[in-house]
Amino acid sequence: MSGQQRTEVGGVILAAGKSSRYEPGNKLLATIGGKTVVGQVAETAVKSPLSDVVAVLGYESETVAEALETLSLSFRHNDNYATGQSTSVRRGADYAQESGWDAALFLLGDMPFVRTGTVEKLIEAYHSGTATIVVPEHEGARGNPVLFDSHHFDGLASVSGDRGGRNIIETNERTAFIEVDDPGIHWDIDTDADLAEYADRRHGL
Repeated sequence: MSGQQRTEVGGVILAAGKSSRYEPGNKLLATIGGKTVVGQVAETAVKSPLSDVVAVLGYESETVAEALETLSLSFRHNDNYATGQSTSVRRGADYAQESGWDAALFLLGDMPFVRTGTVEKLIEAYHSGTATIVVPEHEGARGNPVLFDSHHFDGLASVSGDRGGRNIIETNERTAFIEVDDPGIHWDIDTDADLAEYADRRHGL
């Protein structure tokens, strides 16, 4: 991207997982203040400066799509969702390449407490700097979502296992770590107790 204007940043919501540790059912469809977990993630994405948003679906895809039907975004289905998150990352990278994005921000469908301002800050850091990966940090610990320049789309389209793009982040020389005042970058929902705890913490902020 050197020498080129960085303009088109899209968002990929990874929302295909089986929620195997969430006993009440599909954690993406659990509700917080009347909104589903995945709906809150998608609402944050579409309200942000992202130019386009796609949700990668798999497990209970029709029901998850229904939860997002009022929002302006696209869908891609991951038939191989049961084999790990990397398969959804690959589908998202393919969509980003097909769409001609300059960069893609990967959001996790089970992290509903990330603030819109955090998404804005990551996009601003990408536009204003030379980093090809932008990672948020809060109190010294990195979190999600993570932004990848198109330079990395081929690498993301071939990731494997459950590490997603972490190997790319750790080996890239032009990764920027941006401090944000947002504990939500660490709050992923795996269990019903997580949902209750993080919702209570958010109300206490």
